Amino acid sequence: MAATVYVLNGPNLNLLGTREPEIYGADTLDDIAGRMEDHARTLGLELDIRQSNHEGHLVDWIQEAAARQAHAVILNAGAYTHSSIAVHDAIKAVEVPVIEVHLSNPHRREPFRRRSYVGMAAHGTIAGFGALGYLLALDAAAKL
Repeated sequence: MAATVYVLNGPNLNLLGTREPEIYGADTLDDIAGRMEDHARTLGLELDIRQSNHEGHLVDWIQEAAARQAHAVILNAGAYTHSSIAVHDAIKAVEVPVIEVHLSNPHRREPFRRRSYVGMAAHGTIAGFGALGYLLALDAAAKL
C-alpha cells in the first residue's frame, strides 16, 4: 500500500487561475492537482487533495492525517498562514511532518504576509516558485 500525502489548501485557493494571476499564476487548483497526481505516481505516493475556506476544516484535516498515519502533509493555508494560531497548534500537536507551500514569495509582498504561524511549526517551507512549489514539496515529502 502506497504512503498517503495529504495536500491541504486554504481560503481562496479555489479561485486560482482567476484571482490575481499576476501573483498566483494562471493554473487552477485542478491543474495543480492533476500534475501532482501524475508526479505522485512516479514517486509511489497516493494523494488526498482538499480545499476549504474554513479554518476548522484545516485543523480537522491535519489531525485526520496524523490519525490515519499519513506520510506527510503539504499545506498551503492561504491567509490563515498569517493569522491562525489554531492551524499552528494543530501542526505542533501531530507527529506527521507538514510542508508549508506558497505560490508567491510572502517576503516580497505586504509586511503582514511575512509572519507565518504555519512556518513556525512546519517541517519546512517552499515559497515563490508558483505551481512548481507543490511538486517540489511532493519531492521533499517523498524523501522524509
